[in-house]
Amino acid sequence: MTAFFQSLGMTYDWAWFVSTVCGILLIALPLMLAVAMIIYVDRKIWAAMALRRGPNVVGPFGLLQSFADGLKVFLQETIVPSAANKGIFLIAPVITFTVALMAWAVIPFNSGAMLANINVGLLYILAISSLGVYGTIMAGWASNSKYPFFSAMRASAQMISYEVSIGFIIVCVVLWAGTFNLNDIVKAQQGHVFGIFNGFVFNPLLFPMWVMFLISSLAETQRAPFDLTEAESELVAGYQTEYSSMAFAAYWLGEYANVLLMCALNTTLFFGGWLPPLDWAPLYLVPGFIWFLLKVFFFFFVFSWVKATVPRYRYDQLMRLGWKIFLPTSLLFVVLVSGYLMLTRYS
Repeated sequence: MTAFFQSLGMTYDWAWFVSTVCGILLIALPLMLAVAMIIYVDRKIWAAMALRRGPNVVGPFGLLQSFADGLKVFLQETIVPSAANKGIFLIAPVITFTVALMAWAVIPFNSGAMLANINVGLLYILAISSLGVYGTIMAGWASNSKYPFFSAMRASAQMISYEVSIGFIIVCVVLWAGTFNLNDIVKAQQGHVFGIFNGFVFNPLLFPMWVMFLISSLAETQRAPFDLTEAESELVAGYQTEYSSMAFAAYWLGEYANVLLMCALNTTLFFGGWLPPLDWAPLYLVPGFIWFLLKVFFFFFVFSWVKATVPRYRYDQLMRLGWKIFLPTSLLFVVLVSGYLMLTRYS
């Protein structure tokens, strides 16, 4: 894209700047539209599983319901508690929303189709996803209220317990693929098992890692059954209790952008990204980004399915799962994967 703007007479610096801005808008704007529609899909899935109809009034089939809800919160008054730290209180949702968008810079939608094709893309994702909890912690502290503060404490403990396991799971994927570049990790999954399947998930050593990664993704995004930071029976609305208007909406947008990000990571790391499920020539006639979007939607359906059907964990169950089950298991598989590779690939 830089070369195209240079052909229009721009200098290299300006061409690079304009092409980068266009690339950001090309990802951010469709992502915001996708978040609005995915909230609608989420509510429809919950309704279907509870034998209800869901949104069906605003627009054809209720498709405009998310936009009506967005307009409603936009027109509401922003209320800041008198005892709150106003600056931190208002910047916390901005941080959550911004960090959720930043991670998409290295996600490959097709072969080479990403904003930044960097060699340490997976490390970038791990670092950015770790920053999201700061928005929750800042909101809990700045609200100067007990329930949001308890929610922030829970969020920090929850993030640490699952981030460690996610790190070891990613180590297993990196060892097998031999790179941190997300584009190359997808390419390493082509014809992975007997030259038939595209995806690490079909590998017996990496399949348990995918199951753990999927469950950790639910905990990372604070979705049910791990939505203990927003447990209404205990903490009212958790860290969001004191928020209203667009500050509240920013948290919702950030949460769903994170959900889509985790769906994209499950697709990219274990299910072959933009590659078709089978390494069969006719399937490659379908554009890669179509396969990518279909897989992301499948994982989003799984996220919604779990939220609609699985009851919330107790907090001690959550900690036990993270520290006593996932951490030792992921460490064991790092040893198994590295040992297997030393015996076969590097011997």
